[in-house]
Amino acid sequence: MDIRQLKYFLTIAEEGQITSAARRLQMAQPPLSQQLKQLEEELGVKLVERGPRSIQLTDAGVILRNRAQQILDLADATTREIGDYVKGLTGTLSIGTVSSSGAALLQDRLCEFHRTYEGVKFEIHEGNTFKIIDLLGKGIVELGIVRTPFNPANLECRYADSEPMIAVMNRELDFSAGQTMVDLGELKDKPLIIYRRFEQLITDACLEHGFEPQLFCMNDDARTTLLWANAGLGIGIVPKSAFGLVSSGNLLYKEINSDSLRTRIAAIMMKGKYASTLATKFFESFGQGER
Repeated sequence: MDIRQLKYFLTIAEEGQITSAARRLQMAQPPLSQQLKQLEEELGVKLVERGPRSIQLTDAGVILRNRAQQILDLADATTREIGDYVKGLTGTLSIGTVSSSGAALLQDRLCEFHRTYEGVKFEIHEGNTFKIIDLLGKGIVELGIVRTPFNPANLECRYADSEPMIAVMNRELDFSAGQTMVDLGELKDKPLIIYRRFEQLITDACLEHGFEPQLFCMNDDARTTLLWANAGLGIGIVPKSAFGLVSSGNLLYKEINSDSLRTRIAAIMMKGKYASTLATKFFESFGQGER
């Protein structure tokens, strides 16, 4: 039994027909049937039940299908890992990131990583947390930078320190001049501009304080929240580290005094999936945290 035979068998199992499997493998049907027969003879067990139009895996066939996938994944991972070793820490690192992580990511992670590994190039995909997790699952990015809350199932996670949400406004809308912190209740009846993904979090926190928030604008990018707040259209609510995404001398912020409105940046990778040395090194740069 070798890697080629396992690939043939897995393709047959996936297609459910030897004819379509042969077509997918770009080979004739008789040699593929012969390979299947040889595999059955070598293992001493029937792997498929042959029907007039399709084949069905036997119990032994199901076991082999599962093991074959694991073996092929391991072979692929080994090939890529050896390639990483030969190339060293060079190449392109594909990262998916949410917009609100931009400032903190550049200041605290990417610049330091670039200084350490100067030969590395970056490919950045942006989106909300759910999109980044989807890109990670599809293998389009190797590593994601997202924000809590999210479902960590099937993910390796490392978290940055917790940070507060802030109320962002231009100077004309400053309702508590001289104060650097506000209670959540002070935002009652204020037109709020929020990142759509935080709608439930913010609404629940406001309801706990006895009022329903006045959501003036919901959007999908922390930069939009900051720009609208800068224009004087309302009061934006964003994570503190996102404040630096927009440069304006007219914007100011106040920390919101609420344990419910805290969030963390997290680096995530798929569990059980091969990751390049580059991705692993960057993931580990998030230091202490849950993995």
